[in-house]
Amino acid sequence: MALCAELAEEFTAAGVESAIAGVLGPRRDAWQYDAGMTVAEAFDYHSPQVEAFAGTAATSLHAYTLNNAPEAIGIARSAQQAGLPVVLSFTVETNGALPGGKPLEVAVAEVDEATGVYPAYYMINCAHPRHFARELRSGAPWVRRIGGLRANASSKSHSELDASPDIDIGDIAGLADDHAELLPLLSNLHLIGGCCGTDHRHIAAICTRCSAKLSGIKPFR
Repeated sequence: MALCAELAEEFTAAGVESAIAGVLGPRRDAWQYDAGMTVAEAFDYHSPQVEAFAGTAATSLHAYTLNNAPEAIGIARSAQQAGLPVVLSFTVETNGALPGGKPLEVAVAEVDEATGVYPAYYMINCAHPRHFARELRSGAPWVRRIGGLRANASSKSHSELDASPDIDIGDIAGLADDHAELLPLLSNLHLIGGCCGTDHRHIAAICTRCSAKLSGIKPFR
């Protein structure tokens, strides 16, 4: 956090506004459903790291590649206790559902209900846009709770990626086109980035293709 604060000062001097978020990951492998996780276990497991971020330069918490609602609830409750805003990012399979089969819509609803809608917003990461496009195109009210995307470059499944000896960078132009189709559906968009297989080329293509939609997003470093 101290290093991030130094970098933020450099960005500010260069005229670029930035924000610092403390990042958490799941207890288990992000691609394997943690069926045994309870809310209490998640709270106890993640609280030490949440508390470590409290009082630092971090102005929010971001929890990525979550694959079950109880863990997300535990993290949100811990963040609330620490007085830090939190962003929760779920990963989904090729069918648009969380590992274990729970629909993304249901997971978001369960966390909001259990936490009094404490999360600032939700994200989707570690999945290709084509894996969750149908859910976002539904236009259901819960879609407004999705405020960020960090998609995979590859359209392969998690199991295929896990078994692959090489990084799959996918179709860079195609990934940008996929984002261009989805971003207009996200009225609460705050953050966009990349996950597995992406690099500066993917981000540049997305920014170029979607410049009009991205113009109002604050940069996160």
